[in-house]
Parts: sequence; C-alpha cells; structure tokens
Amino acid sequence: VWTETLLLGRNVLICNFRSPICQALVLELGETLCSFIHPQGIFPVSYVHLKKSTVTNRGLCETVVPLEDPIITETTSTLQEWGILWKQLYVKHKVDLFHKLRHVMNELIDLRRQLIQGHLAQDQTREIKRHITVRLDWGNEHLGLDLVPRKEFEMVDPDQISVSELYKLHVSSRHCGQQSTNQGDSMRQRHGDGCRIPVSHHLFINLKSFTYNSISEDADVFFSLYDSREAKQISEKFMVKLNKNGGPKNPEKVDRLCALFTDLSSKDLKRDLYIVAHVIRTGRMLLNDSKKGPPHVQYRRPYGCAVLAMSDVFHTITDLKEEKDFVLKVYTCNNENEWYQVHENIIRKSNTKYSAPSTNYGLIISLQLLRGELEQIRRENQAVFNRALALTRKLGFPDVILPGDTRNDLYLTLERGEFERGGKSVQKNIEVTLYVLYADGDTLKDCISLGTGEPSASEYRSFVLYHNNSPRWSEMVKLPIPIDRFRGSHLRFEFRHCSTKDKGEKKLFGFAFTPLMREDGTTLSDEVHELYVYKCDENATFSNQGLYLSLPCCKEDFNSCPNLPANLPFQRSPKETFWVSTILCSTKLTQNVDLLALLNWKAHPDRVLDILGRLRQISGEEIVKFLRDVLDTLFCLLDDNTDKYGPLVFQSLVFIINLLRDSRFYHFRPVIDSYIQNHFAGALAYKELIRCLKWYMDRSAEVVRQDHIQEAMRALEYLFKFIVQSRILYSRATCGMEEEQFRASIQELFQSIRFVLSLDSRSSENLVFTQAALLNSFPDIFDELLQMFTVQEVAEYVRGTLGSMPSTVDIGQSMDVVKLQSIARTVESRLFFFPESRSILLPVVLHHIHLHLRQQRELLICSGILSSIFSIIKTSSMESSVQEEVEMMVESLLDVLLQTLLSIMSKSHSVETSRGQRCPQCTAEITGEYVSCLLSLLRQMTEIHFHHLLNSFHSKEELKEFLLKIFCVFRNLMKLTIFPRDWSVMRLLTSHIIVVTTQFLSPALHKNFSEGDFDFKVWNSFFSLTVLYINQPSLQLEALPPAKRKKTLDKHGDLRVIMAYELFSMWQKLGDNKPHFIPGMMGPFLGVTLVPQTEVRNIMIPIFHDMMDWEQRKNGNFKQVEAELMDKLDSMVSDGKGDDNHRELFSLFLLEKIEQETWRETGISFVTSVTRLVERILDYRYAKENLWNFYKSEVNKEDMYIRYIHKLCDLHLQAEDFTEAAFTLLLYWELLQWEDRPLRDFLHYPCQSEWQRKENLSRKILHYFNKGKCWEYGISLCRELAFQYETLYDYQSLSWIRKMEAAYYDNIIEQQRIEPEFFKMGFYGRKFPFFLRNKEFVCRGYDYERLEDFQQRMLGEFPQAIAMQHTNQPDDTILQSDAQYLQIYAVTPVSDISDVPQLERVPERIKSFYRINNVSRFHYDRPFHKGPKDRENEFRSLWIERTTLILARPLPGIARWAEVERRELVEVSPLENAIYVVENKTQELRTLISQYQHRQHHGNINPLSMCLNGVIDAAVNGGIARYQEAFFDKDYISSHPEDTERITHLKDLMQEQVHILGVGLAVHEKLVHPEMRPLHKKLVDQFHMMRTGLHHCVPGMDRFGPAGCPGVNSPRGILSSHNHMSPESVRLMHRHSPLNLQGSIRHSSSSLSSHTSSEAGNLVIMTDGLMGEHPEEAMHMQVKLINLIEIMCSPSLPDKSKHNREVMMLLPSHRERANNSMYYNVAENGQNNHMQRALLQQVSPCKPCADPHMNLPEKGHFMMHCDAFHHQSTDPPPALPVRSLRKSPLHPIPGSPTSPQSALGGSNSTLSGSASSGVSSLSESNFGGQYPDPGPIRNDALEPLPSHLWSPPDEYMSSPYLHIHYGGTEIDSIDPVRPFHYRNPASHPHGHPHPHSHPHSHPGLESHSHGPSQHHHVPSHVPHHIPYRRPQPPAVPPKPYLREGCIPEEELTPQPIPLPRRIFHSPHGHREDPGKHPWEQCISEEHEENQ
Repeated sequence: VWTETLLLGRNVLICNFRSPICQALVLELGETLCSFIHPQGIFPVSYVHLKKSTVTNRGLCETVVPLEDPIITETTSTLQEWGILWKQLYVKHKVDLFHKLRHVMNELIDLRRQLIQGHLAQDQTREIKRHITVRLDWGNEHLGLDLVPRKEFEMVDPDQISVSELYKLHVSSRHCGQQSTNQGDSMRQRHGDGCRIPVSHHLFINLKSFTYNSISEDADVFFSLYDSREAKQISEKFMVKLNKNGGPKNPEKVDRLCALFTDLSSKDLKRDLYIVAHVIRTGRMLLNDSKKGPPHVQYRRPYGCAVLAMSDVFHTITDLKEEKDFVLKVYTCNNENEWYQVHENIIRKSNTKYSAPSTNYGLIISLQLLRGELEQIRRENQAVFNRALALTRKLGFPDVILPGDTRNDLYLTLERGEFERGGKSVQKNIEVTLYVLYADGDTLKDCISLGTGEPSASEYRSFVLYHNNSPRWSEMVKLPIPIDRFRGSHLRFEFRHCSTKDKGEKKLFGFAFTPLMREDGTTLSDEVHELYVYKCDENATFSNQGLYLSLPCCKEDFNSCPNLPANLPFQRSPKETFWVSTILCSTKLTQNVDLLALLNWKAHPDRVLDILGRLRQISGEEIVKFLRDVLDTLFCLLDDNTDKYGPLVFQSLVFIINLLRDSRFYHFRPVIDSYIQNHFAGALAYKELIRCLKWYMDRSAEVVRQDHIQEAMRALEYLFKFIVQSRILYSRATCGMEEEQFRASIQELFQSIRFVLSLDSRSSENLVFTQAALLNSFPDIFDELLQMFTVQEVAEYVRGTLGSMPSTVDIGQSMDVVKLQSIARTVESRLFFFPESRSILLPVVLHHIHLHLRQQRELLICSGILSSIFSIIKTSSMESSVQEEVEMMVESLLDVLLQTLLSIMSKSHSVETSRGQRCPQCTAEITGEYVSCLLSLLRQMTEIHFHHLLNSFHSKEELKEFLLKIFCVFRNLMKLTIFPRDWSVMRLLTSHIIVVTTQFLSPALHKNFSEGDFDFKVWNSFFSLTVLYINQPSLQLEALPPAKRKKTLDKHGDLRVIMAYELFSMWQKLGDNKPHFIPGMMGPFLGVTLVPQTEVRNIMIPIFHDMMDWEQRKNGNFKQVEAELMDKLDSMVSDGKGDDNHRELFSLFLLEKIEQETWRETGISFVTSVTRLVERILDYRYAKENLWNFYKSEVNKEDMYIRYIHKLCDLHLQAEDFTEAAFTLLLYWELLQWEDRPLRDFLHYPCQSEWQRKENLSRKILHYFNKGKCWEYGISLCRELAFQYETLYDYQSLSWIRKMEAAYYDNIIEQQRIEPEFFKMGFYGRKFPFFLRNKEFVCRGYDYERLEDFQQRMLGEFPQAIAMQHTNQPDDTILQSDAQYLQIYAVTPVSDISDVPQLERVPERIKSFYRINNVSRFHYDRPFHKGPKDRENEFRSLWIERTTLILARPLPGIARWAEVERRELVEVSPLENAIYVVENKTQELRTLISQYQHRQHHGNINPLSMCLNGVIDAAVNGGIARYQEAFFDKDYISSHPEDTERITHLKDLMQEQVHILGVGLAVHEKLVHPEMRPLHKKLVDQFHMMRTGLHHCVPGMDRFGPAGCPGVNSPRGILSSHNHMSPESVRLMHRHSPLNLQGSIRHSSSSLSSHTSSEAGNLVIMTDGLMGEHPEEAMHMQVKLINLIEIMCSPSLPDKSKHNREVMMLLPSHRERANNSMYYNVAENGQNNHMQRALLQQVSPCKPCADPHMNLPEKGHFMMHCDAFHHQSTDPPPALPVRSLRKSPLHPIPGSPTSPQSALGGSNSTLSGSASSGVSSLSESNFGGQYPDPGPIRNDALEPLPSHLWSPPDEYMSSPYLHIHYGGTEIDSIDPVRPFHYRNPASHPHGHPHPHSHPHSHPGLESHSHGPSQHHHVPSHVPHHIPYRRPQPPAVPPKPYLREGCIPEEELTPQPIPLPRRIFHSPHGHREDPGKHPWEQCISEEHEENQ
C-alpha cells in the first residue's frame, strides 16, 4: 500500500535515476513527481528536491501548483519545451539558430537561478524579470511557438480580463515585450509626450596606464569633455596625479583611477565631443636643461595633450555597459604660446603646431557608456562605485534638475594676462597663485579644486609658461565655497616671476582681486572679467584685506566710485591686466536681479507691479531653484492686496505652473504638490482664483488674441489644486462657512466652461486652440473635485460639460480628435470606476462614440475608449449595475459595431489612399481593435441580453439584416487573418465566443425563418459559418503538441464538436426545406466530415443519408448528390484531407442507414463507388495511377484525368523533377491528334485548334526534357515536330526545331550528367497507409544523393518508421505488426538492352545514359556459402543469391519511383560468379584502355595505373589465380562434369583478360611518367608471373605478353588474336551497338568484303542466345546486315517491341513523308544492284540532300567518310531478300543502340535510315585478326557513286516523295500496337480507317464543329491500367530524310500529294519567332550559346 507523505509538494528530480529494482521508477533530470511512501521504495529521497506547492482538486485529477514566482514556473516549463526543439534544430541543420538558442537558454538558466536565490533588491528583481520575459518571447517567436500575453511580467488569465485588454497585451508583447510602467510613467502618459523625462547618460573612464619614455618627473593628467563645434569645455576635470614612473602618486589609488562623467543628455551625445587629456608635469623649468633652476624648486609646466573623438567611441561600443580599451597618443606642443589651444590644433590636425610621439606610447583608458538615473546605476554597478569613483559633473545644470539636488559651485577659468617686462632683458616666467578669503581675512580652507579625483586645496598655483609676458592659461578650477561663506568672500590672485637662477626665487610683483557678490546681492555674472593688476612686492602685507578691498577691482567698480583718494596703499599698473571667466552653478544663489527684487518685494513695494511684469523674463532654472519662496511671495501679494495684485499674481501663477510642464523641470511637480499639501496657506486665494479663471473663460468669445487664456486653460489642473486646497483651509478655519457661495461659484465656473466648449470654433482658429487646451486639461480636475463634492455631483458636472460639446458635424476634424481624447481620459479617470458615476457618464460617452462610428471618423480613438470601458466593466462584472450597463451598450453599440467591422473588412484589400499612404482605417491594427471590442461585448452578454436583443427588432427584416451582419462578421473573422498564427490564446477565446453566440442566435433563426417564412439566405449564411468554424486551422487539435492539446481541451473542450452538434440540430429543424441545400451544401458538409475528429464525423455523416433520401423522394434518384459528392471529394484532395477512418465511417454509417430504405441497391452501389473513390484519393499523393484509372475507366471523367495529369506535372515542377514532368505531359499529348479540330479553353489552355495545342504541348515537353538533361528523349519529339513543319512547309519552324535537335546532340556530347543511384524501398507493417502497406518500390535518387542521404530523407517523411538493417525479405510477423518498418538499400539497374555501347570511339557520356534510363529491372546480390565454407579457397563455395526486381513501369517515367511488380531469385554458382566477375573486369579494362588509346584522358594515367595494378597484383582476393586454383583443379573438373563448358569459357575469359592486360601495359608504357617507371616495371614483372601461373591451365598463353602478342606490338585492336569468324570470337563477342561495330571495324579494309561472298551462309549473328542457321533465317540475317551497314551511314532509333504503347517515336508512314535522303537503288525484285561496302561516319547533322548530281564541295558539310572498308571485289553481293513492312501502323519505341532485339527481335525494323537502327551483335572480335595500323582518323571523302546508282526509277519521278519497294513477307513476330495518326492532308482521301474507329472527343478537346470528315481512330476499349508511352533514346543522330512508316504497299499506285491549305502560314498563327514562349525562348538562347 502506498501512503502519501506529510510533506505535500512537488518533487523535482535533480539527477537521472536507474535502478535494478523492478518496482523502481525510471526518472530523468527535471521530471516532477508527487511524494509517496512505498514499502519497498520506488526512488531514493536524495535524488529529488521538494518544492512547496498547493494541491487543488484532490483526487485523480488533482492539480499541484508550486508556491513560487509564476515567472520561475514559466521559465522552467519553457526551458523543458525548448530543450526538445533545440535538438531538432541541430538535426535540421539550422546551426545559427541552434547556437543562438543555446546562448539564450544559458542566460535564462542563470537569470532563473538569481531569481530563485531571492537576494535581490526590488528594482533588481524587476529588471531580471524583464530580461527573462524578453528572452522567453524571443525564443518562442523564433521557434514558432505561441505568444504569451503578460502583464507585469506574468502570464495573464484570459478569464480575468476583457478581450480588448487581452488583445492589447498581445500587441504589446509582440512588439516590445511587456514593459513595466511606474506611477511616473502613468502621469507622463496622462500629460502627453511633452512631459517625457529625458534619459541621462554617463561616461565611465578608467585610466589603466600612462607609458612614456621622456618624462622622469611627476605629472598631473586632466581629463575633460570638450565640444569642438562650440569650442568650449562642457564638464569638470578629472585629475590624476602620477609619479615619475607613471604609477599613481598615492599608492592607495592603484586600479582606482576612474571617474564617471555624469548628466550627459541625448543632445550632448550628438555633439562633436572629444575626450581631452592635458598632461602637466611638475619639476624643472626646462625638462632637458638642469641649469635652469635648482633641483629643489618645482614648477608646474605644460607637457602634452591627447584627444579621443567620442564618435569613435560610439562606433566601437555597440552595447550599453560594454567596456572597451582605447589608446590616446600624447602630443607635445611646439610653441608654449599655443598651449591654450593645443587640443584644438590636434583635433584640427594642424601638424605644424604639435609633435607626434616617437613611439606609440600614451594613455591607455577604458570607457563604458551607462544609461539611466544615477542612483539606479549606483545600485547596479556597486563594484564600480566602490573603487573610489570620482563623480565628474557637467558644467551647468543637467537637463533634469531634481528638487533635492543641492549644488553651489563656482567655476573659475584663468584666461590670460598682459604684464610688463619690468626692465628685464627677457620676459618673465609668471605663476599665478589663487586664494579664497572670507570677509574677516581668513583663507577658506579646501575651497579650491583642480579636478575631481583629488582632494581640494587652500591655494592654487597655475602652470608656468616659459618667458612669456602675455601668458594664456585657459585653466579651470572649481571653487566649492559653502553657501554661508559666499557673501563677503573674495578671490585674490598673486603674480610671481619664477627665476631660473641658482636660487630659484619666486618674486611677487603684483596682485588682483574680485569679490564673489555684488552689493545688490547677486553673484559674479557668468562672463569674462577684466581685473586690474596692482603692483606690490614681497614685503607687501595682505593681513588687512580692507586696504585693497576698497580699491576698484575692475572697470565697472572704477566707474561706480570715481572719486578715489590719491594716496592709495597699492598702485594700479595701467599697462597690466588680468582676465578670468566664471560660471556659477548654484541652487541657492542667483545672478538675477529681478528674482531678488521679487523675493524682497517688501523693500520696494512701489516696484511690485513692475517686478511681477518682468517675472516671465527670469530663467526657468532660477525660478525652480526658489520655487517655494516665489510661491510664498505671490500668495503674500495676493493676501496683501487682492484687487491690486490679483490679476498679475494669477498670470504669474499660470506662468510658473506651465513652466513645470517643461521636461527639464518635470521633476519639480512633486515639489509644487508637496507645497500645496504642506506649506500653502492662502485660505482666501480660492475666491480670486475662481474669479480670474471665470473672467478668462468669459472673455474667450470676445478677444482675438487668446494666448493668455490658453495658458490659463493649460494650467487648469494646478489652479484647481490651489482652489480646492484654499477652500479646505478656509473651511477648516471657519468651520465650513460660505459653503453655498463656494458651490455656486463652482457651478458658475462650470457654466463658463460649457459656454467655451459650446462656441462654434470653425471660424476662429484661436478659439479652437482655447477649446483644445480646455478639453486636454479638463479630466485632470476630477480628482480635485472629488475632494469637495460627491461622486454623483462630480459626474453631473462632467456629463453636463461633455454634453455641451458639439456633435461631429458642427466641428472640424482637429477638434474631433481633441474631444475624443478628452472622453478617453474621462473613461480612464478614477471617476469612471465608480458605478454611481459610470451610470451617469456612460450614456453621453456612448452617444459620442455612436455618432463617430456611424460616420466612420476617428475609429482608432473610439476603439481605445471602448476597450477601456470593457476592461472596467470586466473588472466590475460582479456588481449588479453591470448588467444594466451591458444592456445599454448592446442597444447603443452592437449594430454599429457590426456595421463598422463590415466596412473595415471590406476595405482591407485597399492598401493605399490617394496620397500614396496606407489607409489607417484599413490596417490590421484597427481591425483587431474592433474585433476585440465586439468580442468583449458579446462575452459580457448573457441569455437575458440576447433575449432582449432579439425581441427588440420591430420586424423580421430587421432581424434578418442583423443575423446576416453578425454571421458575415464571424465568417470574415475565420477567413481573414485578423490575429497572427501564434496568438493561440486569442484565437481560442474568439472561437469560444463565436460558438456561444451562435447557440444563442440559432433559436431565433429557427423560430422566425422556418416553415412558411423560410429564408434561404439566412440559413445558408448560418451553415457557411458553421462549416468555416469547424474547419478553421486553430481548432485542429490533432496538429498540436500533446501538452498544448490537453491544455486546450481542459480549457474549452473540443469546440468543433459543439458546433457540429449545433449544425446537425439546425439541419434537422429544416424539415421540408432541406432540398434547398441539396446539393449546394454537400461540399461544405463533406469538408466537415473530413476533419480528423471521430465525433464530428459521427455527427455529420448521417446528413448525407438525409440528402440522398430527400433527393430520392424529389427526383426518384440521387444522381445530383452522387455527381456533386464525386466532384467535391476530388476538389479536397489538394488539401490533404481524408484518411482510412473517414472512409470506414462513411461506408459504415451510410450502409447501415441505407439498409432500411427502399432504394437500398442503388444506395449501396453509390456508397461503394464513393468508398472506392476515397481510396483512390488517399493514395493520390503516392500512387496517382489508381485515381487516374478511376476517373478514366470507372466513372468516365476524362476531364478529371487530364486535370490530374497537370496537377502531377505541377508537383514535379515544384520539386524540379523536369524529366518526370515531361513524361507526365506526354499522357495528355497522347490524347491529342494532329488535326484542325477546334478546342475550347481548358485549364490554362486558350481556345485553339487541336494541332496548335499539341504543338504547344510538344514544345513544353521539349523544354522539360531539356531542363532534365534527357535530350535523347527530346530528339524523337524534335523529329515528330520537324515532320509536321515539313508537311506544312513551315520552314521557319522547321529550321528552329532542327537547330534544337542539333543543340541536343551537342549537349549529349559536351555537358556533364550525374548518374543517379537507385534505391529499393519496402514499406512493411499495418501502420502504413494502405496504398503503401507491405509494398515495395524502386526510387530514382536525386543527383549526388547517396544511400545515407536517401535513408535520412525517407525517415524524415516517416518519422515513426523503424529502419531495417538487412536486405532479407520480412516475415509475416513484421508484415502484420502494428508498426512501420522501412527497408531501404541500393539496387543496380539492369538495362533492357543486352549491353551498353562499349567501343572505344563511343564517349562515356553516351554510354552512361543507356545504363540508367529506360530500366525496369534491378538486381542486388547477396553472397553466401552453400554448405561448408572452403577454408583453403572460399571461391569454391561462394554462391551469389541474385534478386531481380521487375517494375510495373520503367524508370524514369511519370514519377521518380515505380512499384515492384514481381521479383526473380536466382542462385549463381561459384563458377558462374567467377565468369561474371572476370567478364566485368575485362570489360572495365577494355573500356579504360580504349579511352587512353584515343587520348580521352588528358595526361592523368592514375586510373589506368590503379586498374592494372588491381588486376595484376590483386593483394586482397588473389586475382584470377584464385579462380584457377578453385576451378581448374582436376578434382573439381572430374566432380563437376556438367561445368566443362563453363570452365572452358572461364579459361577463354582469362586468356582474353591476359591479352587485354598486355595491351594495357603497352599503352601504359607509352604514357607513363618517367618517375613512375619503377611501378610500370613492377607491373610487367608481376604480369609475367601471372601469365606463367596460368600457363599450365590455359594452353597457348606463351604467345601472349607485353613483348610478343600482336595486340601489344601493334594497336590493331584489343582482341585481335582471334580469327575473324572463329567460334572463339563468336563466343567472346559482347552484344554491342553499331557504334561498337564501327569503332572496331574501322581498323580493317578487307575483312568484311573478302568474306561476304564466301561465308555469307555461315554468317552468325548472336543475340541473347538466338542464332539463325536455317536458310530462310539467313536471308533475313543478310537483310539485317545490309540494314546494319546502311544504318551506320544514317543511324536512327532502334526498335523495341516489348512496350506496346510507346510514344516518342510515333513517326508517319513513308507515304506521308518526303523522301529526301540518299538511298540505295533497288531493283524491281527488291534486290540491291550494287552496294558500296563502306562504313560511313556522319560528321555533322545532316541536311536534306536530294540532288544526286551535287558535286563533292557542295556536299562537304555532310560528307560520308570511309575508314574501314574498301571494295576489293567487283562482284555484287548476293541477292538478299528483304522484309516488307506492309501496313505497319506504328513503329515502337526504340531501345538502346545496342539492343539486339532491335535487329533480330522480330520488330518492324526496315531499311529506312531514320526509322530503325537495326543493331547487330557483332563484336570487334569478329574482325580482330586482320586490322592494320589505324593511324590518325581519316577525313577523306567517299568517292561519288555513278549517277545511275543514285537515281530513282522514272516511275517515281512524278511524285514529290520517292518510294522504295520491298519484297518478302512480313515478320510474324511484330506485335500489334495501337495506330497513331498524324495531321497529313494527303492521308485522308486514301487512308484506311481502323475497323473500330469512332469519333473521338473528350473534355478539353471538345470540337466546336462536327462533320463527317472528322474521324479520329482510337481503340475500341480503354484499358484499366494507365496507358503509358515512353520515348526511347536514339542510338546516334539519325538522318532526317528517310522515316519509318513511309513505305506504301506494293499494290498501291503512288498518288500525288496535294499542297496543304496553308502553305505559307504557320499552323500556329503568324509568328515570326518560333520560340515565342518563354520556355521555348530559353531553348533558342541555349542553342545560340552553343553555336
């Protein structure tokens, strides 16, 4: 028994747990589990950490909620979800996002850890939460997860807030994350953007080192910020004292030389700022002259300066708080007189005025830019502030002046001086000493600061400029004088000459002074002061400062006291002057005389009016410094004389209030608030303030200039604060006296406010501004009024004011906006939250919104107001008054909201207005706002509200209009993308509200629009809505992750089921009106049934039985339902809907219900047909043939058949499978004829003739073959088009197509093609779809795709599949298992031809094509040992299990894969395997050696070396010697007598291989590099050993070798040792193409001619074991030999008879084509009179050559070359009977050029050069023994034949086509094939129609005219399998002049062919450029490029 622990909570696993105990749990890190105690234990307690939690809903479905910060819980769950997706990113190769997400996850883990520790301050916790939410939102967005709406960093509960607020949270979270807003932010938003507080910036600087090599003295470094544009310093100086070694002079300051330049505004950062560092040394007068002054006397002397542009800093520091190092070079000044501007010279780069350092030494500093309030930065960077950070302030006040910021600094700058020489021969070295003295003569201690970072001093000594009587210092010091010592203090400057003599005396020669305050109380002004210099000496005493303070210090003092006594104690030096400048930065002292006069008004009461008038001229900084004093003064004046000072005090008060609206002084608003609450004492002030304010408002209609009135309106808030506080003080003092008078005055004031707002402002712009200012300030007075009046009273005041505003018609647009903004702030105010006031204010607010929505004006502001109202109502939903408010809003807003939404949605596609900007009314933002408002209202409505709403309509027409509107809006919500895909919370809530609303509205639909009042439009709108609702993507829970699906179901349930029940219920209530929706709603309802939800299907499928039943009643059948259902099922295929479950349920439910009907048989037939269609639809994505056959045969819908052809073609094009796309279009090409029958427009085809459509289709197919690099297939179609163009004399198109054909030949030779690999796929298991289940396929891989890539791709498509790791056939356990097993391995194509072209002259690119194309057989081998393994020689027992897969169709085809139709299993014996291996290796050697013989490999002989080495020195398997040991052993021969022939064959193959190896070594010897000679010698030696080893087993081996064999000494051929027609040659010959024959025969000139007569009867042609030996067969063989030689001149496509429906070689009969080729003259008996025995090689694409008398130069372009045979016998060849191809209806698709069936397989091969490539099996070995040295390739032309040999019989001269007569009988083995018809005008009068022909028509090929002459021959029946024709690649470029099928019957008289009707017109219109289509143009351009 398990017992629950007492410590309730959630345990989190902190380590993976695995245990051998059977009861123990298997746990992973991070998993959670509840705490239980088990007797035996299921997990150790130490592996978990208990987290405190609360448990709700105890029981099976209890919920454990952890007691922790919600953001920690969210971060934990999000990280767990991301962990799975993060690994998938790596698998999907999204490396960049993978690394970014890992970084963000690590950051989240660290932030979460800090949050859990709980040791952070409140502000730090907030900041961490902000960082966490930003990263969570970033990751969710990039991973495609849902957006999480948050408020204050926490996820919100959608049930607790309104839909409008939820929408706004989504928007804010999406754009910038949820930002926290404090009270200040809220106030700032309330007062507009003008009150936005500027952000302060701070620059942290840290001096790391100062490296120099020329100073050995102490130095002071002064850092400051300098504005080069204004040429002034903007900050204090940061001072660093360094010793002579460059370290800090104070050892305690190591690593503490840092400062913070504070209070930099954004405007400052945009200045042209520089960091300037001045270096002042302390030591000798001259650095390198020890004689100048004694060593004990120290002088401050200028040394150097460095600058750094802040623009460079900003470019380097990209992120805040990023610290970077910088090096500042220190430059020295060339002339000390220029020292004061050395920094400017460096900035201006005046190189002549300063010297650069000799090395890169200088100041190394680090900089960091910080942002925010200083206190916040101090908290965030405590480590920095703990390093004795020097706060370096900005000169003057910052942009933001804080009330508590107390400052009293005077900045003094020693500018310059003019001094006399004093009788000396050289100028003086002047040093200035500064003292600050109090009135009593005492020196103020520590009141002089040279810079921050060092303590203040009591005196200051300036640096000394050497020999300079006019020094310019420009050195600033700060004087932090206490405020109580400022008055009466003065500054004294003493001037001394520093002698450089031995004593080094400093002699005093003068002084100057200046007081800090003037007599009027103002401080020293901020300007340059010219001070008098008084003479004195060292004996002068300054103990009595009164002696010189009575003297004038400057010119102004001198003017104020002109009568000075003559005997002054100090005499002024008239020629000496001293200049200083001062800047005062004080919050306690002022330099403004007017401000002092105001504060001291009692001293001059007669000047008060003048002083108040000049108050506006006082600087705002001065006023806020003395804000409290100024306000006290103003209200004292008001109390002193209200009538005299009242208006001016009111104006001054308004000015000060508006001054605080400035962002610089915004922080002083709390100061004035505090003043009003705690210090304000004007108890009578409210009367005057109300009077003045009312007077201003009443004057607004009269005066023209209203600036002062507008200012008063802007200050309304604080005026009311003063009024209310004054009244409170008065009531408190008088116990509430004069209350009625106060209320009356307020009432009158509000009447004045209403008066101002009711004025017509359209004619006065100033009045508009006044009203706007009043409306902006009006909501700010509500809180003040609530202190004096009740909520209802204030609400009545506000309602009256808002009601006085004119309607939208009477005011302009600008006032419209201001009015709505005022209403919005009213709704957001505290007043509106009270239910008592809300019931008063809501009607007037709704009235204004209703007016604006009706007129579609200011929709965005209106939506904001509505959102605020709904949010307030949602939070107050528990109050009873809310129901009345909702009722009020429904009556006022619901209809206009629907109308507004429909208007907005209708404009959603209009993107731009007339101004070229996006219309704000049509943006997604405003649409979302109003959708959320509508949903908020509907969500608040209860059943009572809906009942009242539906009863409020006066007529059914109104109700109908309302229902149509709301249904239309709901449909648009689902069709338009109102909410983004990742707003799942918003989408689900929307769906929930829609379904609830529909449930409330459907009873009204049934009640009012059924029976006799039936309205189709409303019902149809309802059904359309429900269908769209159920199908919307956001509700398809099957696509969601399990966790999200469970959460959705727990929250809302399956909303599709709820809506499906509602739909079914309403359908049942239709009653007799159901036929109105049959068959219109069949498609939508069918779409609902395809939703993968079983309950929805159970609800909806019975409706179809209802539809069938109603149509049966109405029409007696349900053909209409059947047709509609078929069409709609098909149209939904592209959406990927439907599955086995739907098919089963559909059949089960309908058959069950149909069983009870009278029309049961027809119903069952219909359901069965539909079920079959669904099966075809389901396998559409993989096996489209079934669906095509269904449409073509079962339901006879050929239009759908054609449609699916194009769908498949589009899929291929998307995947860039161009070859498959071409084959797919050929299916449609087959259906078309070369006729002029007009066709209607269909799909993307226009109205055109059938001929034109077929032509256009042909060109498109050619384009796809070209892109797929299958030019061999395109060539045949080129010929077909060429024939059509030639028939119509369209030479322009003919020229174009011939050029394309030539370009294809060039591409075949020149372009590289990748050989794909083929893979067998087996889909085993019941989990696969039925169209894949337990089936096998062979797939053609993509380029460069190997087995591993293909396996990965397929496993990606079937992620649940288990990859089988073997090639064995699965057993029944796997086939019947409930799983998916995928078996993939590579297979080898077996070409249908017996061999590929192998001769030396055939390029590898041609041969490789035939190995992998037109292949329907594939095999793979599995080696095994039968019986015990022979350990001595494993080859004796090594058997091969060869499995051959035969496909249903060859590859490539209409798909990249084909199903395995059957498999053949053959066991290959060890001996046969040896034969196979040796034969293949021999062939490989032969091919490679021939390539090197003809220099096809340029220079690199490594492949040949490796191949030879691999055979001769077979280190792994032992080579052929192992076969010799295994099979040539006497014991083996005696024990296997049946293998005698095979052993002999193996010996012959070994003999052949040794011979080829000898030839290869000879070739290798010629090409080998000298450095590789040792390798060659090794190969030769090992070859001799190999030959010797085989000598005893293979007789005659001694005559083969590198030295002795003919094949080595002379390159006459590889197998030249055999006799020309010996049995050995026949046995060894491979089944080669005529190309192969050509390549070998060319070595002999007499081999064929010398043996033709004598051995014709013995001529043996071997083809797959078939050997003709009978005389009649020999005759056919001879014909084929002639045919072969003739084809060698004009080779064409070989025949293939085993494919009965092939398409690409559909060439016309002979009588339909022009005979314009060279041919042999044939006698009447059908025999050749004379045959030139020569092998002719075509040099270039042939042109028609009909003139036999053309001379040789004219024929030069297409000369025939003879290189192999010459006539040596004048005897004509024996008579060869020829075959007749009488009535040959179709020539099949040819195979490869090497196909033996093409020559001897019984197909319709003819003598025509372009109709067949009758291919012999003769190998080069047939003539190998008589080959002379070939030498170079010959180009000599064949001598012209006598004219009588080339001339046709006279009887044919009258015909435009030349005919050839054939004798003999037709070969019986020709397979009957479907006739194919061509567009030929001559063929119709004389043609013989097919006996089963009938008029042909199909959708898309409809004829618009029907006549007796239009007969199209088609088969009488349509097969159930797909008719699949495929073009076959031609052998070599065929001649275009002779075409197969052009042979008339012997008994037919030649008939002249009339010219076609359009001789000079192209059949496809007047087109100059035949390649007008883009895809055709590409072909033309490619051809031109190739040329």
